Amino acid sequence: NENFYASSNIYIFDRFGKFITQINPRGDGWDGLFKGRQLPATDYWFSVELVDAIGNIRIRKGHFSLIRR
Repeated sequence: NENFYASSNIYIFDRFGKFITQINPRGDGWDGLFKGRQLPATDYWFSVELVDAIGNIRIRKGHFSLIRR
């Protein structure tokens, strides 16, 4: 929520820790591509930097599964 966190960044990594992309939370999200090629359906990790109105930074990490149908 931009009322609590004035800016933030989302970083996506593969299971080996390779940086895949950076996402703007106000954008369209991630399309599952890396350099124009579809990545496999597997687990990926993310790191979110949340910056509040006074400049404090919180970092949250987690993972998700990319599923293709």
